[in-house]
Amino acid sequence: MSKTKRIVILGAGESGTSAALLAKWLGYAVFVSDSSPIKPAFKTELEEQDIPYEEGQHSLDKILDAREIIKSPGIPEKAAVLQAVRAKGVPVIGEIEFAWRHKPASTQVVAITGSNGKTTTTGLIYHLLQTAGLNVAVGGNIGKAFARVVLDDLRSGNTGVRLLTNPKWYVLEISSFQLEDIDRFRPKIAVLLNITPDHLDRYEYKIENYARAKFRINKNQKRGDIFLFNGADPVIAGYRSRHTLAPARPVAVRKSAYKNAVIRIGRRHHFAMEATRLRGPHNFFNTDCAIRVALALGAQPADIQRGLNTFLPPAHRLEVLASVNGVTYINDSKATNVDAVYYALQAMEHPTIWIVGGQDKGNDYAPLLALVRKKVKAIVCLGLDNSKIIAAFSKMKKPFVETRSAAEAVQEATALAVPGDTVLLSPACASFDLFKNYEDRGEQFKASVLNIIQSPLQTITN
Repeated sequence: MSKTKRIVILGAGESGTSAALLAKWLGYAVFVSDSSPIKPAFKTELEEQDIPYEEGQHSLDKILDAREIIKSPGIPEKAAVLQAVRAKGVPVIGEIEFAWRHKPASTQVVAITGSNGKTTTTGLIYHLLQTAGLNVAVGGNIGKAFARVVLDDLRSGNTGVRLLTNPKWYVLEISSFQLEDIDRFRPKIAVLLNITPDHLDRYEYKIENYARAKFRINKNQKRGDIFLFNGADPVIAGYRSRHTLAPARPVAVRKSAYKNAVIRIGRRHHFAMEATRLRGPHNFFNTDCAIRVALALGAQPADIQRGLNTFLPPAHRLEVLASVNGVTYINDSKATNVDAVYYALQAMEHPTIWIVGGQDKGNDYAPLLALVRKKVKAIVCLGLDNSKIIAAFSKMKKPFVETRSAAEAVQEATALAVPGDTVLLSPACASFDLFKNYEDRGEQFKASVLNIIQSPLQTITN
């Protein structure tokens, strides 16, 4: 096996497996190593392409004999295997960087990052561009990995001859973990939604380190590119004041342009939000960013409005499930930090029974106190250890219930609700104490609401 074309992939999830498939298609000799068991679907893909792999271990003799290593974003710098790689001096990149290097030359990238809202914003940008008739694909940290999206285009021969007049746009959600491992990756339009404390254990509990990772989205941008960011975010403002950024055109988006459910972009463009499924000031901000991207790429305002009206927000993010006997049930299981819950409570327009709890991430609940006092009529805890939540909110003398399953939480919340109320699952915590992940938590919540709907004694509206 030739060392000059040998690539090792660390991690065999969606990102790692996609990178391996792309590298194999490009003619590299590929080896995949994962310290955990590989999911059957990914293992099947590797075997079908005759890509050698190992699971449950990292064999350093096979890993260090590589021209280049592509690591999955979940592997932290302190991992023993990565320390060995650094000591040997083997170059390390991420799957995003690898895909960027091999994408069709005529394609361009819109990249979105932020602590909260990036999945909704990415999906909305993709939907607006698709509705407007642009040639567009979506991926990254949402759906398909970037490497898989590129591989699909290369396999189909979609390499750019006809795209010179109709360029293809990749709309990518990019996490801070993925941005750590870029080198030349350069989005034509970069969007930075916000920076709030999250994943700080990865960044030595320093918000500056986390912000530095997020700002890498702008690292390689040039004149003629666009850097769109939250002009009201104090962490973003502070970082910009201390650092010289790449010379892309800066576009600061602020919240002052939203009034009476209308988003105004400059003096010419007004977009109505009443008929959309997007609720709350945070989603109006996300929508503002998405509209600006669509306008910059030539989408017509009428097509953008049509896209706004037909967009379905992603599951587990302020997902309205149903109204049963006048009580609305909303699944916001993806809200795994305090800031996400702040946005959710801010969007509530009726008395709310709040389902909260799970595996605590070092939460400070102080920013929620005023909103909980104003909007929440009862609290249902869903977790094994609810002591911090009880300590934070019990002095408000609101009805308080502890539960140990999604079904029990829905049952208790329903008992506390009256017509006109909202039952909101917005946990502020990780899910791993009782559930596999936030998706599992959200699906169990949905199933429990469905059980109410199926009762012949209930009156249901959608």
